[in-house]
Amino acid sequence: MAKDLTTSEISRQNILNNPVALPRIREALEIKPLEFEGVLYVTKQMAADFYGVDLRTIENCLAANENELHRNGYRVLTGKELKEFKLRFDTEIDFGIKTVRLGVFDFRSFLNIGMLLTTSAKAKWLRSLILDIVIAVVNERTGGGTKYINRRDRNYLPSAISCLRCCRLLFP
Repeated sequence: MAKDLTTSEISRQNILNNPVALPRIREALEIKPLEFEGVLYVTKQMAADFYGVDLRTIENCLAANENELHRNGYRVLTGKELKEFKLRFDTEIDFGIKTVRLGVFDFRSFLNIGMLLTTSAKAKWLRSLILDIVIAVVNERTGGGTKYINRRDRNYLPSAISCLRCCRLLFP
């Protein structure tokens, strides 16, 4: 797996498709998403605030990576759906009178944009956290540990092969 999630779409997808790591990542983050129709969402402004960047930075990242982010759950609410969203969260968000479109990230696309932002210290921290959690999950699944690896150990090679098999299951 590539260490730099900002440049490897395959590595980003492997993490975003990991059903074991995602709940652990969500637990580790201090963000309060909005639950709407059974899905947790974060608005573009909430994402900008979390990552400590300007809203324009989020919009530029969206424009540059539109297909990837849409595949991972970013969407734009309009019409009846937006009206219901506004009614539900009117006291928590200042929508403005003329809001006719609202971009929202589900949890996967929220993580995805954090993997893409290169100017945010908080996004860099998040990428590090994600990799730590994924490594811990892989180690738990393989019965390994993260303290050290002793290649002279006679069980190293069977354990490494087992780890590779598990990684293929977790990261196809």
